[in-house]
Amino acid sequence: MPVITGASAAVDLLVTDADTAIAHRSGEVPVLATPRVIALCEQAAFTAVAPELAAGQTTVSMKVQIDHLAPSAIGQTVTAEAVVERIQGRRIMFTVSVHDDHGLIAVGRVTRVVVDAEEFLAKARSTD
Repeated sequence: MPVITGASAAVDLLVTDADTAIAHRSGEVPVLATPRVIALCEQAAFTAVAPELAAGQTTVSMKVQIDHLAPSAIGQTVTAEAVVERIQGRRIMFTVSVHDDHGLIAVGRVTRVVVDAEEFLAKARSTD
């Protein structure tokens, strides 16, 4: 696995009604929802390493630790950045941060695990 520490990616999001705590049913205010912040951090982490993985491999989420520090209003652009902090076997640990026009809105860590996509899907339990 050629993923290296220091690899990084950033992703942007223009906050819309669909990204709010109300839309995600995680609160009653029309600001960027914490679940959406987490998803954005996961997207940045995935994006940071995906090009370096072997054919048929992907990463899946294992652990997320986020401190959501400040609200972001509809219409603001937020940017999540993920940086590979450490690699331990198949586990990749990232530091993540999210900013908007006013500054830092979230910080944390994300751990993702490298898996063979087909093998991983074979382990998924069907509801049939």
